[in-house]
Amino acid sequence: MSGFDLVFSRRFCMGHRLISGAAEACALPHGHNETVRVWLRPTAPARLDGAANMVEPFARAKARWHRFVDTRLDHGLQLSSCDPLLGWFSAHEPHRAARIVVTPGDPTTELLALCLSAKLGAFLAGDGGRLAVAAIEIEETPTNTVRFAGDPLEMLPAGVVGWWRRADMSVNDLALRDTECAA
Repeated sequence: MSGFDLVFSRRFCMGHRLISGAAEACALPHGHNETVRVWLRPTAPARLDGAANMVEPFARAKARWHRFVDTRLDHGLQLSSCDPLLGWFSAHEPHRAARIVVTPGDPTTELLALCLSAKLGAFLAGDGGRLAVAAIEIEETPTNTVRFAGDPLEMLPAGVVGWWRRADMSVNDLALRDTECAA
């Protein structure tokens, strides 16, 4: 099938740590300069119209996404929903919560790709659903990249519903933390 993908990218700096023990070198908080690249596809492909000849203006397609990356991910901190650092931030620096990306389990690049694909999908659906996420790629380092194509909700940990399903600027559900980690 022929068709167009709109492709754009955004760079951001982030910090995270992995506490499950699978990557011991990443257990201490550290940072990366990452690039997220997305492929958007029209949900109803059609011929170009002979006038504007666009699937969607790039400025419209990427504006909300870039604002999300710039205001929530850039210079943010990614932590597992069970990371004890969340309790510290809640007690000592609650005003920083809007920039703490909380994930179900370790905030790996694979999991981040799923959460961000779902979040972008929610944004696009909330904007009329003219475009859908065809793929997302996150370059964690110049030598490590994760690319995901498909339905992220099929790949996220089972039974977890979170911020990535909402078309808002949230990056966590800290109010649910205690019940998730008690299990």
